[in-house]
Amino acid sequence: MYSKQHLISKASARFIPGIMIVSALLFIPAGSLRFWNAWIFMGVLFIPMLFVIFYLIIRDPELLFKRMNTKEKENTQKKVVLLTSIIFLSAFIISGLDFRFQWSKVPLLVVILSSIFVLSGYILFFIVMRQNSYASRVVEIQEKQKVIDSGLYGIVRHPMYSAAILMFMFMPLVLGSFFALIPLVIFPFQMGKRMKNEELILEKGLDGYIDYKKKVRYKIIPFLW
Repeated sequence: MYSKQHLISKASARFIPGIMIVSALLFIPAGSLRFWNAWIFMGVLFIPMLFVIFYLIIRDPELLFKRMNTKEKENTQKKVVLLTSIIFLSAFIISGLDFRFQWSKVPLLVVILSSIFVLSGYILFFIVMRQNSYASRVVEIQEKQKVIDSGLYGIVRHPMYSAAILMFMFMPLVLGSFFALIPLVIFPFQMGKRMKNEELILEKGLDGYIDYKKKVRYKIIPFLW
């Protein structure tokens, strides 16, 4: 269906423009390349991402192919993706403006700890993909898909969203901006809306998912949510 060379080309066509877009959203509002928080964030985000891409090319090319499909089929999911994109766009621009006008004074220790949390979220994300080859980016029932109930999926039902919330809620602090936290407040609620719709789809189309929900009670945070 696809060669490794094709996957590398397709992944590069996503990865390189991604770096350029994020750079523009951060450095143009900042008005300077001396926005050192942005360099830290991009390193924490894109270096692990590059590692994951090459890991999937070697070990699970089919999953990489699935994850490069970003076209949602469900209207609810389309709306969630659109609003989430606006949230991140706003957070990046606000962070750059915050650097330019020096609105925030985020302590260096907070920046370092937040970077560790973002990196931890990406590590969690990587573990999820190792444990679940059905971890597509879009909400859908795949051919021959089975319920995964071991590993992280034995603790929470949506560890991928746990990783996303951990990564992105600390993103503004890595970027040195308290004000950029404001649009991110909406993000967990968007994830909740996405999960609710996804579970309805899985209950209807994935054998054993209802029993799995009874076995694993929590969605993303053990003993809490």
